[in-house]
Amino acid sequence: MAKEIKSTEDKEMKFAFVFTKMNYIIMGIGIVLLALGYILLAGGGSDDPNVFNYEMFNARRLYVAPILIILGFVTEIVAIMYKKGE
Repeated sequence: MAKEIKSTEDKEMKFAFVFTKMNYIIMGIGIVLLALGYILLAGGGSDDPNVFNYEMFNARRLYVAPILIILGFVTEIVAIMYKKGE
């Protein structure tokens, strides 16, 4: 009883990426949201440590920037979990 030798065509494994083009697009949107949130969060300090600057507590830094950052992280999770229906 001789062993049957399989051809190289049978041994080839098909290679497929885990993420599709849509996953990368969603990831890019998430990165943009994160970057924009961190940019809006920056600044507001004072050059003189003895002077208090109320700009630190404006709506942009307290509400808009954190919401954008959270949306960016949620978008990244969606991008990782997204799978096209088969």
